[in-house]
Amino acid sequence: MFENLTNKLENIFSKLKKAPSLTEDQVDSGLKEIRQALLEADVALSVAKEFIASIKPKAIGQEIIRSTSPGQMIVKIVYDELVNILGTKSEELNLKAVPPISILLVGLQGSGKTTSAAKLAKFIEKHFKKKVMLVSLDVYRPAAQEQLKMLAEKNSIENLPIVEKQQPIDITKRALNAANLNGSDVIIFDTAGRTQIDLPMMSEIKQVKEITKPVETILVADSLTGQIAVNVAKEFDAAVDLSSIILTRVDGDGRGGAALSMKQVTGKPIKYIGIGEKISDFELFYPDRIANRILGMGDVVSLVEKASQDLDEEKIKKTEDEIKKGIFTMDTYLSQLRQMKKMGGMEGVMSLLPGASKIKTQMDNASIDEKMLIENEAVILSMTRKEKENPKIISGSRRKRISKGSGVDVTKINKLLKQFKMMSDMMKKMSQGKKIPSGAIPDEIMKQLK
Repeated sequence: MFENLTNKLENIFSKLKKAPSLTEDQVDSGLKEIRQALLEADVALSVAKEFIASIKPKAIGQEIIRSTSPGQMIVKIVYDELVNILGTKSEELNLKAVPPISILLVGLQGSGKTTSAAKLAKFIEKHFKKKVMLVSLDVYRPAAQEQLKMLAEKNSIENLPIVEKQQPIDITKRALNAANLNGSDVIIFDTAGRTQIDLPMMSEIKQVKEITKPVETILVADSLTGQIAVNVAKEFDAAVDLSSIILTRVDGDGRGGAALSMKQVTGKPIKYIGIGEKISDFELFYPDRIANRILGMGDVVSLVEKASQDLDEEKIKKTEDEIKKGIFTMDTYLSQLRQMKKMGGMEGVMSLLPGASKIKTQMDNASIDEKMLIENEAVILSMTRKEKENPKIISGSRRKRISKGSGVDVTKINKLLKQFKMMSDMMKKMSQGKKIPSGAIPDEIMKQLK
């Protein structure tokens, strides 16, 4: 997420931090580089200009020039302004209305609207404890209604039954009646999209909006399209008065232009971001946390929240107790691998750590892929109980047997055993109260992966 922009900003700040003091010319040059980095990240020109204009008076002020660490002061100023253009604070969904509450999702075809409808429904059920019904109004795209139905059934969400050849306005009216009968608190209407904005589509959305009187009219936009997403948001807002935005495919967006431009250009808050394919890959948008990620500072708060949601508390407690006692077996390691998989694999965890871009570069250079987690799991499952408890007994003949049982090459089994020994040694030090040097954890992780 935002890797390209993060790398460029880290390089700019690195130069500024090295200087014991800064001249006005040095600061001015740094700001020009930041402006260029923003434009290359597909940030709207008007937003990039406004961003620099807001920073410049603070960055070239006497307070910065005379500061003992001017580079750090500039990072703080940039961080504050990033938070400001991203929206200053997270904004929750508005569900303050008499049930059934209507939410309208709008957007272009291919923006991830139908998937986002299911993700939002599950999010509301989990966090607001309300019953949600999904309704597809897309009678134009082949199998669009069936797609939403399948997502609903797979994730145990109420879905309005499909009536062949029924048109969007009639479907809308039927959905409102059905919600009153089945006790749904919230109805999410997945409206039809087109490959481009046209009058019939907007006319239909306006009619649906008039009937449903939604508390939220949310644009679902693909962050990968950058400036196109921002322009689409402006057009939808002008036509149907948006209340908020969901950005999809943020995990694949190395630039970040849409996220950085959307709030400033439209005045509408980004409320949620889609960060993967799973139904749970859906997060509240926190401007301060995103600013931290952009500046390479990590997002440990989100990592902790993700862990508490995704991981089994009993298993975590058991693992912690074993580590405290100095017990670290292959079963303990297997439990950690599975927990990491639940949290989105190594890349998912690493992306939220400080210095994520550098760790990712190390992973890329070491040719590490997520397949390794699956292979290591297969290897451990092919071991006997004695081998898991004491891997030192795994001789050459045992390795051949494990290789045959797991379908993994012997050289990879050797790597796993080496990784395990390093992890085991590190855990023993921790259990004995020995301090692990600050910043050593990512290095240790990288060493044991090679």
